[in-house]
Amino acid sequence: MAERTVVVASRVGLHARPAMLFTQAAAATGLPVTIAKAGGDPVDATSILYVMSLGVPGGEEVTLRADGDGADAALEGLVELLSRDLDAEDGAGA
Repeated sequence: MAERTVVVASRVGLHARPAMLFTQAAAATGLPVTIAKAGGDPVDATSILYVMSLGVPGGEEVTLRADGDGADAALEGLVELLSRDLDAEDGAGA
């Protein structure tokens, strides 16, 4: 199982637009991917309801896990996504 930790760069955290973009990207990997706050239980990263229920604010660290062929590459892509401000108008902010 591959694992990565990343700080969520979006100003409002994983709510609305950032959560939607993240869950779509997680689903596109075709792998079982989970996301968890520090010390929290992991949830299905492809479910917008589960991801939003975590209440992850901007600047908080989360842990992503994936299993299967290509898990490392899939997590690298998800880490890169969460490292950007997805609230920026074009979704490609700092």
